[in-house]
Amino acid sequence: MRFQETLLEGRLIERYKRFLADVELDTGEVVTAHCANPGAMMGLKEPGSRVFLSRATNPNRKLKYNWEFVEIAAGGGPLQLIGINTSRPNLLVAEALREGRLAPFAHYDRVRPEVKYGKNSRVDFLLEKDGEPPCYLEVKNCHLMREACFAEFPDCVAARSAKHLYELADMKAEGARAALVYVIQMDAERFDVARDIDPAYDKAFRHALAAGVESYAYVCRITPQEVTIDRPVEIVTPR
Repeated sequence: MRFQETLLEGRLIERYKRFLADVELDTGEVVTAHCANPGAMMGLKEPGSRVFLSRATNPNRKLKYNWEFVEIAAGGGPLQLIGINTSRPNLLVAEALREGRLAPFAHYDRVRPEVKYGKNSRVDFLLEKDGEPPCYLEVKNCHLMREACFAEFPDCVAARSAKHLYELADMKAEGARAALVYVIQMDAERFDVARDIDPAYDKAFRHALAAGVESYAYVCRITPQEVTIDRPVEIVTPR
């Protein structure tokens, strides 16, 4: 996914009220950007960090900028860009599905986003092919790295995400295919559930795997010009 305009560089002043971030641009101008990330953003919001902003496409929106990336030495590793915009992963997966770059799902003919299922929920994508059971596909954004090259999810209590896992398990029990894709908006070699942060999510994850729900994790290639799903990485087997 290429950005239509060059991203603006600056230094983070403060992230506050969950969805706001003050940034001093390299020009010296101070702006308030939308932070599309409801999580704890552990290690990603230190004042003075180098950040990248995109311009909002809606000219009538109050906040004219979106916070896209932060550059940090995640988990004590080398400096890298990390995507914090949680609205990006679904777009990245949609792009990868269109281009046939997600091998486990490349053979489906139809992709429908935001389809109602479960108990008052919407699945991120419903994949269909004549003669096959439908595939319910949920997408989660990952940006937590407490150890170099080791990505984790979630970074806070994620009750809604746990609910989705149980609903995927229910779809599998009804004869459908069900899968979970973690989009890791940074470079990593392994992925695991942060069970110390949210034991309930870990329980839901184990339940889903036992029910036959598939899980995949993909890292992204990130530059100031684009972000794209790059390659799959190992998911550590739950202990």
